Amino acid sequence: MKKTIISTKLAPAAIGPYEQGIKIGSFIFTSGQIPIDPETNDLVAGDIKSETTQVLRNIEAVLLAAGSSLDKVIKVTVYLKNISDFSSMNEVFQSFFTVNKPTRSCVEVSNLPKGVGVEMDAVAYAEGD
Repeated sequence: MKKTIISTKLAPAAIGPYEQGIKIGSFIFTSGQIPIDPETNDLVAGDIKSETTQVLRNIEAVLLAAGSSLDKVIKVTVYLKNISDFSSMNEVFQSFFTVNKPTRSCVEVSNLPKGVGVEMDAVAYAEGD
């Protein structure tokens, strides 16, 4: 299978030795996304809902660059700095995945890059490959 590196300016640049996403066959794997605004390269200020919104916008940008979309997401892993933010994160998550909901795991972690409250990664597919 061919491995294709996915890169877009509509999502934050990688802050380490990794790619925004990789496509193998019909599958797209995104790297963990944190709430960085790709236009300013600044962290999104605010609560967990604001952070979750930006994270999902970043994931969506990577998927679109790979020829996929949020409705083709199979699996999302959510990393929360504070599990008490679960219901607020979930409210935003649900607004992005209204149809074709993915499978999901959610875990509390002791810390995340740049001290953010949420990070997510996703696996999706692209039809026709």
